[in-house]
Amino acid sequence: MAHNEVMRYGALLGWGIVIYAVIALAWSGLMIYELDGSIVGLVFELFVLITVTIVAGRSLRYDSWRDILPYSCGWALVMALLDAVYSVPFSGWDIYSDWSIWAGYAMVVFLPLIAHKTRAHKDIHEYQS
Repeated sequence: MAHNEVMRYGALLGWGIVIYAVIALAWSGLMIYELDGSIVGLVFELFVLITVTIVAGRSLRYDSWRDILPYSCGWALVMALLDAVYSVPFSGWDIYSDWSIWAGYAMVVFLPLIAHKTRAHKDIHEYQS
């Protein structure tokens, strides 16, 4: 964590739920339009996953991946727990044997770590008169 900062549990839980909800909504849309399993669907799902995780990582306003890592790990854990609650009753525990679900969790862990590189950083010299 950044100096003298404690973990913000609202950001941890809130963004974990938001990431899960946005991805579930995108997947539902692909199912409705019968694009799931297609290359178009895969590209769309990746775009949504990359976008929402980068936005979540940027929202923390940290300048180091080390500060973001506890949150991104927590977001992946929240997603796994929500899958257990919402997906397992319908699909069974076999969902966890699919490599793509683990790839998604890994992306949720690692993509936010580059979020601080996507923010505009002001040069310290701009503030000096």
